[in-house]
Amino acid sequence: MQYIGLVFGIFGLLAYLQVSELKNRVKALERELSKMQGTSFHDDRRALLQAARQLIGQKVEIEMKEDHMDADIINYGNTRYGANTILDADDDWLLIRIDSPKESKDKLIRLESVKRLGLGQEKKQ
Repeated sequence: MQYIGLVFGIFGLLAYLQVSELKNRVKALERELSKMQGTSFHDDRRALLQAARQLIGQKVEIEMKEDHMDADIINYGNTRYGANTILDADDDWLLIRIDSPKESKDKLIRLESVKRLGLGQEKKQ
């Protein structure tokens, strides 16, 4: 009988150590995610499309790939003067509204030209 109690005690100790190690890993991952909050880099097109669909109606910062730059997004959309708002997301296109100091423009940009989407921050002048 004492032998069975010893075996269960050892198994209980091992289970406790594994659970405590998992808690530490989860806390480390939560810290990493909180650092990256508001930024999303996407390696594949489906993940970018899914993120764009979740951000419809919100102000975002759009980082374009180097060979697909857009002057309106660079000059107004990602600066303190304005913001990009995603209006719709398709398999190939993003419909965005660029608010500048003088006007608002609706633009279609190709999904393949977008490198990163991030939540826009309210910036002070």
